[in-house]
Amino acid sequence: MILDRSELTPQKEVVRKFYKEMWDHADVALIPEIFHPEFTFRGSLGPTVVGHAQFVDYVRWVTASLEHYTSDILDLVEERNKVSGKLRFHGIHRKSIFGHAPTGRHVWWYGAPIFTFRGDKVTDLWVLGDIHGLIGRLAPDAASTPEFTTDK
Repeated sequence: MILDRSELTPQKEVVRKFYKEMWDHADVALIPEIFHPEFTFRGSLGPTVVGHAQFVDYVRWVTASLEHYTSDILDLVEERNKVSGKLRFHGIHRKSIFGHAPTGRHVWWYGAPIFTFRGDKVTDLWVLGDIHGLIGRLAPDAASTPEFTTDK
């Protein structure tokens, strides 16, 4: 998705800043600018945290585990005080994740966030992540064959 900042609504600009400036550079100094102090966050990798301090810990864990962590914004949709999207998250696997030792491989997964705003800041961010797809990329030899396939 081409993110022409001049064409983004204020809420979509916050989402862009969150992914492209905060996450892609692990710039935790931007967190108070984006989120209310006691915001809730359910991450694409599963954990739920509340507030700035817990979220900082989560950001540091993810970006330490995945070197060159990057978020690709594929689509954004806005309705009233909510922005949803489709993203791809990726990086180089450098620390244990889901019990899988570091592989040094480039791994990725999709996520679908829902941002809820109050005023110009986010009060809740819920992200559904394709954890099964990520685990399959962390250990491709251990991935099971899907029960459903279109190959006949």
